Amino acid sequence: MELLTNEIRKRFEEIGRQADTRDPIVVTKLFNPAGSGTWYVSEYYPEDNCIFCYVTDLGHDEWGYTSLTEMKAYKSQFGLGIERDVSFEEQRFSEIKEIHG
Repeated sequence: MELLTNEIRKRFEEIGRQADTRDPIVVTKLFNPAGSGTWYVSEYYPEDNCIFCYVTDLGHDEWGYTSLTEMKAYKSQFGLGIERDVSFEEQRFSEIKEIHG
């Protein structure tokens, strides 16, 4: 599965950087289908192939940068990799935070 489609990459380009935004737009959601870890992605840096995202379910929740190259290379003990939630619809972070407290 392609973690970021061309359409999603284009959307990141349209939105631009959100570092100074209090309530950023989350464009896509990635998750580990065989374990813990969910990444709510608000920015994409094509020059480094990394994302800026809110990470949950990995001990503590936090904003940070993650390498897409490493995410694509990851395989669980069952051989599954990180996937994109194809049903996820773009939304503000505040909406996600309401769900995850």
